[in-house]
Amino acid sequence: MKRLQALALAEKGHIVGLVIAAVMIGLSILAQAYLIVDVVDRVFLKNESFQSVIPSLGWLVLALLARALFGYVSGRIGANLSERAKRTLRRQLLDRYTSNPIETSLSGQSGKKVSVYMDAVDEVDAYFSQYWPQVIQTSIIPLLILVVVFSQHWISGVIMMVTAPFIPIFFIIIGIATQKKSEEQMEKMNQFSGKFLDVLQGLTTLKLYGRAEQEAQAIEKSSLDFRGATMVVLKTAFLSGLMLEFISMLSTGVVALEVALQMVVWQNLTFFAGFLILVLAPEYYLAIKDLGSAFHTGRGSMGAADRIFEALDAPDDRIEWGDRPLTNRTPELVLDAVSFQYEGGRFTLHPLSGVIPARSHVALVGASGSGKTTVLNVLSGLVKPDSGRVLVDGEPLESFTDTSWYGTIGYISQNPYLFAGSLAANIALGETADETDIMRAAEAAGLVEVIANLPDGLNTELGEGGYGLSGGERQRLALARAFLKRPGIILFDEPTTGLDLVTERIVRRSIEELSRDATLVTVAHRLHTIKQADAIWFMDEGNLVANGTHEQLLAVPAYADLFTLQKGVRG
Repeated sequence: MKRLQALALAEKGHIVGLVIAAVMIGLSILAQAYLIVDVVDRVFLKNESFQSVIPSLGWLVLALLARALFGYVSGRIGANLSERAKRTLRRQLLDRYTSNPIETSLSGQSGKKVSVYMDAVDEVDAYFSQYWPQVIQTSIIPLLILVVVFSQHWISGVIMMVTAPFIPIFFIIIGIATQKKSEEQMEKMNQFSGKFLDVLQGLTTLKLYGRAEQEAQAIEKSSLDFRGATMVVLKTAFLSGLMLEFISMLSTGVVALEVALQMVVWQNLTFFAGFLILVLAPEYYLAIKDLGSAFHTGRGSMGAADRIFEALDAPDDRIEWGDRPLTNRTPELVLDAVSFQYEGGRFTLHPLSGVIPARSHVALVGASGSGKTTVLNVLSGLVKPDSGRVLVDGEPLESFTDTSWYGTIGYISQNPYLFAGSLAANIALGETADETDIMRAAEAAGLVEVIANLPDGLNTELGEGGYGLSGGERQRLALARAFLKRPGIILFDEPTTGLDLVTERIVRRSIEELSRDATLVTVAHRLHTIKQADAIWFMDEGNLVANGTHEQLLAVPAYADLFTLQKGVRG
C-alpha cells in the first residue's frame, strides 16, 4: 500500500488537481442544498410567487452543472493518474525483466510474467482512478458539510460526527478480507495464465504423447478455480455494498429523527435549518460510503500489487553500465576470477580466470552442464558475475556504454530466436540497411537458394519463432545478421549441433569468413571441429580444468579420453 501511495503522491500536479476538484464539488453540494431549501422555504412557507424564485432556480441549475462538471474533472484526473502510475509500473517491470534476461527466462513460467505485466498492472487501476479521488473528496466534502451543519445546529453535527466512524470501521474489516480473497484470485489467474501458455507452446509434444486431453482437463480445472475465486471476490463486494448502504441509511435516519424532534416537539430548530441539515445529511454519509466502496476496490488491488512488487523486488543483478564508448572493435578480453551462480543454486561457475587475445580463436569444451554457455553469458554481459571482473582492454566491462559494447559483439546460439515478420526484418533486426545490404549478408550466409524458393523472397512473412524455416535455415539467418553487423567479437554456442553435413559445411564456411578479422569464442561439443583453435579451455562442473592448444591438452587424461571417445563414435 505504501509503495502504491508513493506512486500516487509522486504525481503532485494530479493530486493538487484532485484537491481543487474536491473543494469545488463540496461547494457545489452546499450551494445546491442551500438553494433547494431556499426555494422550498420561500414558496411553501413564505408563499412567495414562482416568478420570485426563478433566479434561485437558475443558480440551482448552475450548481448542479458545476457539480457534474467537477465530478467529471475529478474522474479524468484520476484516470490520468492511473495511466501514469501503470505506465511507470510497466516500465519498471520491463526494465526488471530485460536487465537480466537469462535469469528472467529461467525463473518461473512465461505466462505468469505476462499475467503480472498485463493483468496485475491493470488490476491496480482502481486504486489510482477511484480510490485516490474518493479519499481526497471524503477528506474535504464531509468537513465542509459539518461546518455548515454545526453553524445551524451543533447537536446534529455531533450526531453526524459520532455515527460517521461506523462506516470506515466496517469497510476496513471487509477490506482486509477482500485483500486476502483478491490475492487468492490473482494467484489463480497467474496459475491459469502460466498453465495455458505452457500447454499452447507444447501442444505438438502433448499431441504426440497423447496428453492433449489430460492437459485440456487441467486447463479447464484451472479456469474453474479462477472463476470460483472471482465469484468469491464479487460476493464480498456485493455484501460490502449492502452493509454500507444499510449503515448509511441507519445513520441518516438517526439524524432525521433528531431533527424532527427538535423541530416538532421541542421547537428549537427552524424549518430552514432543519431542512438544510436533512438535505446535507445524505450527502455527508454518501461521501463516506463512497470511500468505503473505493476502499474495498483499493484493497482488491493489493493482491495484484503484491505480485507486481514481488517481481520488482526479486534479486537485481543487472550490470550498471558506464558512459565510455568502446572504440576498439577487437579488444583483448580477460576473465579475472569470475564466478556466477544461477538463482536457486541450479549451477555454479567457480572462479575462472583466462585471457582471450584480440583476433584469436578460443574454444570452450567439456561435457554438457560444465559451464561453457554460462561463460559466454558472463563474457557477453548478459549476466553479472557474482564476483570477479570481465576486463576489456584492461578496463572493467561495465565502464563502457551498453550500446557500444553490444554494437561490438555478435552472439549466435544453438537456437537463435526469429520474430514474426518478414525475412528481411529478421536479418536487419533494427539495423539501418537497404535491400542490397541485406541480400549481400544473406548471400554470405548461404541463404540465397532459400530466399529464391520462398514465395515473396526477402519479404516472405515468417511465423512466430521462425515457423516456416528449418533449423539449418534459421542458423544461416542468424549468420546473415552477423554478416550485416560485422561484429569485432563473435560468440558461437555450437551453432552446428544437429545440422546435416551440407548445412554444417555452409555454416562453418560462414563462421570462417566472419572470424577473419574478429575475436572468436566458440562453445564446441565436437572436439574435431576446434583442433585448430589458438586456445582451448577444458571445463568440468563449473571449473576451468586446463587450457592450451589441442596437442597440449591431449596430455590431460579427461580431455584425451573425451577426444578418443568422440573419435571412436565418428569413426
